[in-house]
Amino acid sequence: MTAHLHPMLNVAVKAARAAGALINRASLDLEGLRVGAKQTNDFVTEVDHAAEAAIIDTLLGAYPEHGIWAEESGRRPGKGRGKAYTWIIDPLDGTTNFIHGFPVYCVSIALMVDGRLEQAVVYDPTRNDLFTASKGRGAFLNDRRIRVAKRTQLRDCLLSTGFPFRPGDAFQTYLKMFGDMLPRVAGVRRPGSAALDLAYVAAGYTDGFFEMGLSPWDVAAGALLVTEAGGLVGNFTGEPDFLETRECMAANPRIYGQMVGVLSGYSQCAPQRADSATPEPAAPDAAAPSRAGDAPW
Repeated sequence: MTAHLHPMLNVAVKAARAAGALINRASLDLEGLRVGAKQTNDFVTEVDHAAEAAIIDTLLGAYPEHGIWAEESGRRPGKGRGKAYTWIIDPLDGTTNFIHGFPVYCVSIALMVDGRLEQAVVYDPTRNDLFTASKGRGAFLNDRRIRVAKRTQLRDCLLSTGFPFRPGDAFQTYLKMFGDMLPRVAGVRRPGSAALDLAYVAAGYTDGFFEMGLSPWDVAAGALLVTEAGGLVGNFTGEPDFLETRECMAANPRIYGQMVGVLSGYSQCAPQRADSATPEPAAPDAAAPSRAGDAPW
């Protein structure tokens, strides 16, 4: 553990590394892996469950009264003095990548206190990359301070995204949105792990991120990384309630405002035109960026 980290963040790092060790061992024998499906194209493995159990055991071993909000085992409230504390956990973000041996996946752990993100860990076990953040203390990659990229024009930017993949996802809307964004930027990538996508925005590896259909455990830790690295996180209209709307975008403040101009018309939060089934994107200056990381809950 690292001496300068907040004690609760140190425990989260320990939990993430324990989960990462399980994931790395399992990656050596993917042929023997038991894979199930929660729904079409939404996979879960025995490794997801084992990694989540290891994380929860580590966290509750240190803080037995804290609440848990985890992808596989659900939500359990805190008790006593721990009522204000909730750990938000994705034990293996990028399961589809993992079961195919595609090395882009991670462990994501965030701590929410009284509805506000306070601590975050995103751990990439394939590269041994550890992203951490504490509220008000900045974001770090392997103990090195990180900041969002400084580009100011959307046309120069490399963005990441995630494709809709489950039945019922708004695939046609996404295709229109993707087609609107693609010619306006230098490039778009789809790595397959939203938590790592957000961590890469925080580190300046990409300039921005947008995706629909996300759950809180996909984005909680990454959102704090981005805001502590000087960026903004919100829904497609630029407002901070991205958890409730299940849509998320992130970037530095200048690029964030330009992304709102493209994406806001595709947001379920935006008023839709009564005479058209196709969303109409807002003008580039239609919305000012919102410092979403300050109070998304």
